[in-house]
Amino acid sequence: MSPLKPEKKSRLSPGDPNSYSRPDQVVVSSIHLDWDVDFSRKIVSGTTTLTVDRKQEDAVHLILDSRDLAIKTVKDEETGQLLQYTLGKADPNFGSELKIVLSSDAKKQFKVEIEYETSPNCSALQWLSPEQTAGKKHPYMFSQCQAIHCRSLVPCQDTPAVKMPYTAEVRAPSQLVVLMSALRDGHQEKGKHKVFRFQQPVPMPSYLIAIAVGALDSRKIGPRSKVWSEKEFVEKAEYEFSETEKMLKTAESLCGDYVWEQYDLLVLPPSFPYGGMENPCLTFITPTILAGDRSLVDVIAHEITHSWTGNLVTNSSWQDFWLNEGFTKFIERKIIGRLRGPRARHLSALGGWKDLSECIRTRGEKDPLTCLIPDLTGVDPDDSFSTVPYEKGHTFLWYLETLVGGPDEFEPFLKAYLTKFKYQSITSDTFRSFLFEFFVDKKKVFDAVDWDAWWYTPGMPPIKPEFDDSLAVVCKDLCKRWIEWDTATDCPFHADDLNKMSPNQIREWLAELFGGEQLPVEKLEKMNELYKMSSRSNSEIKFQWLRLGLKARWDDRVDEALKFITEQGRMKFVRPIFRDLYEWKEMRKRAIAVFEANKSSMMHVAAYVVAKDLHLNENA
Repeated sequence: MSPLKPEKKSRLSPGDPNSYSRPDQVVVSSIHLDWDVDFSRKIVSGTTTLTVDRKQEDAVHLILDSRDLAIKTVKDEETGQLLQYTLGKADPNFGSELKIVLSSDAKKQFKVEIEYETSPNCSALQWLSPEQTAGKKHPYMFSQCQAIHCRSLVPCQDTPAVKMPYTAEVRAPSQLVVLMSALRDGHQEKGKHKVFRFQQPVPMPSYLIAIAVGALDSRKIGPRSKVWSEKEFVEKAEYEFSETEKMLKTAESLCGDYVWEQYDLLVLPPSFPYGGMENPCLTFITPTILAGDRSLVDVIAHEITHSWTGNLVTNSSWQDFWLNEGFTKFIERKIIGRLRGPRARHLSALGGWKDLSECIRTRGEKDPLTCLIPDLTGVDPDDSFSTVPYEKGHTFLWYLETLVGGPDEFEPFLKAYLTKFKYQSITSDTFRSFLFEFFVDKKKVFDAVDWDAWWYTPGMPPIKPEFDDSLAVVCKDLCKRWIEWDTATDCPFHADDLNKMSPNQIREWLAELFGGEQLPVEKLEKMNELYKMSSRSNSEIKFQWLRLGLKARWDDRVDEALKFITEQGRMKFVRPIFRDLYEWKEMRKRAIAVFEANKSSMMHVAAYVVAKDLHLNENA
């Protein structure tokens, strides 16, 4: 049936300012995806079948989110009846409301089948040519649906408030492997294609739907884990992530049983814009953490923790994103503490505080998006993404733990919280109510909490916890000595100064230097001569070293910095360096030119935010 005349204006949901959907009226309870992956056209086509439940007896519309989807037909799957629908006017941030008229009978449950195809510009997908892959022979495609990009891949209720299981059948060229955020359920050959089947029985929000298609290989790294990547990286990844099961067991001791059955890792091509993405059963990982010495696997502890905080207990809207990321960062550091000792947990927290301070300095201490619970009305969640929900949220939970008497008192609360709200999406107020309920005998200690200051006030947290800085002392001392050294005198430093420092301590030392006064290039040249800083392969150390050079206006580091941010697309690295180059007026045009030349190879979210960092779309 032809669509009805498009509506001029659609109203976003009262429950989620970033979604058109109305799950309070009719809610999606399961999804089946039947897809063809077409590399020649750079599209996914097929059908999505939604099982939907009528929540209000008089509800006549199923309201979904969509973005740049070509809708072909909408029908009642059980009767074959074509259903009328309207597609609202497109909003650049939120896409279009898809309003489907349901059958007029009194049924409580329907199955609605939507035939459609994505756009080649689908913001959830990145398509790589063979030349952009490690193997150079086959194309590659992968997704990133968080926060609100699933609507460009699937017509759905694209809000974290709605959770549902899903199944899928995906056809792709026979020489490629398809993986999804679900349990693998076999595959079969069909001519020049393979059909891969998946099932995800655990209810999850739409932003966790994920797919990757490429020439992939795997290695078993534990009783419930494999690591996947292109074959060129699979052995390196096998070594790097060999302690995954140990981390999983440590997380279970804190959070309860792991309910997702399989925990696999997929090392993606370098353009992946995040450190990791916690897709159920299949965590997506940046190759920038393949350091060769397991020094950057804290990212894995973080993504494992999301199996509970985020995937099992989920923020009901992106305004409460700290419930996902603050809890995850907090428990990640507890895992680090149990595996490497409490001082390592504190050193990580100190680094996080520095990252938060730098973020607030960059965004501005009055920026409303630095509130722990920001108002995202009319705001694309991509614009609000920062370290704030991670580190400010972590700091808040550390503060609460201290108030109630420490880890022995607070960790039972964490497990009880995750048990009570598993499979649910909640608000910050729900968290607070349960906190008061659990600590009913200690409720008075919360009288000291200024909830408005923590939740609704921009800038740094109102209170800084007392972190143990014993592992940071050597970092601060070395930093102080470099700052105070008079270059007219003999150099007092030696090539082995860093040898007894861990990679995380070296990062802390560089962060201390970066947070201080601008160093003369002469000192940085001496550091490089002694410590071989430019030759270090640890991406976090390389990133901080490059920023230190750019701050000093060291011309010789510009080429290296530009190479670093075009060889990989991790926003944690790419955005600050592009901003640094923009602030260096003599390098501004060059930075913009490099971005323009490379933006087509970046994933949508990274290109979108970097363009804003470079002030190229001020009105966007």
